[in-house]
Amino acid sequence: MKILKLLWQNLKKGPSTDPFPFGDTFTPKGLRGRIRFDASQCSACRMCEHVCAGGAIRFEQTDQGTTFTVWHNSCTFCGLCEHYCMPGAIRLTEDWHLAHHQSDKYHMVEHDLIPHLACEGCGETITQATSNLLGKAYCGSNDDIRTLARLCSDCRRARSAKQLTKGEML
Repeated sequence: MKILKLLWQNLKKGPSTDPFPFGDTFTPKGLRGRIRFDASQCSACRMCEHVCAGGAIRFEQTDQGTTFTVWHNSCTFCGLCEHYCMPGAIRLTEDWHLAHHQSDKYHMVEHDLIPHLACEGCGETITQATSNLLGKAYCGSNDDIRTLARLCSDCRRARSAKQLTKGEML
């Protein structure tokens, strides 16, 4: 008789599971989902590619710049790329809606371009140091640091040596 009472109480309460995929469901706070990439903050250091557990991140040099590619099919959502991204170009969102048909597996990819810049001293192709990265490296930024960031390593070295021999500030 107790079991019938329990059964009746459970029937009155209704289902105890989420209605997904036929309705909205709960997304826990801090869930690691789809990668969001901001090319304007990337310094193309490739650390995210190095630490990617699933091998989902790839960089490739082109004439226009460095291409960033992330394959969401291969991503394990471990968060290592976000953790090691010093400039803060990679963020894991709470978007976990990545279900797709098998025929669409090659479309679960995102591309972006990190443009190359010309060195202001010699014109050599360089990747710009972002404001986020400069802020972390130098605990802030000023005009001298921003000027040096637009130079290649050889031009920075030459400018620093010239100013040190003259006894000037950078």
